[in-house]
Amino acid sequence: MRASGMKALLLLETSMRLILTALLFVAGLFFVFLGIGFLLTPASSAEDFGLATSGVEGLATIRADMTAFFIVAGACMIWGAWRRKGDPLLISAALFAIAFVGRAINAIAVEPYDGFWAPMLVEALAVALCLAAYRMLPHQAFAGGLNRQLGR
Repeated sequence: MRASGMKALLLLETSMRLILTALLFVAGLFFVFLGIGFLLTPASSAEDFGLATSGVEGLATIRADMTAFFIVAGACMIWGAWRRKGDPLLISAALFAIAFVGRAINAIAVEPYDGFWAPMLVEALAVALCLAAYRMLPHQAFAGGLNRQLGR
């Protein structure tokens, strides 16, 4: 009886790890493709986010900053899922947490706009997913150097 209970617990833990890893990978791909959209078509991608370009400088800023945000956040999610490492997920969690706090401050300081909760929900879910997977997947400090993290 006791052995079957341990097997069931191990199966549940393994299933949860697999589900979290799959969710991380899919979400990471979504964010990377979003970032690529900002790189290739910054004006239309910015419009989808309620941003307006103001000339070449605005276009360059949107192309650089939004691309960097989404590709780094998504790539760290994919990296964590692919390598079964929790450490890169802290980077994604931090990026989305900062974005969430910025939106919350804006909603309080200015006023909430229609549908303001939707991007905040995505950010909150991304943070929760990354932190849950961080707790579930093995991790080690980055102090060992990036080469060891990359398997070199």
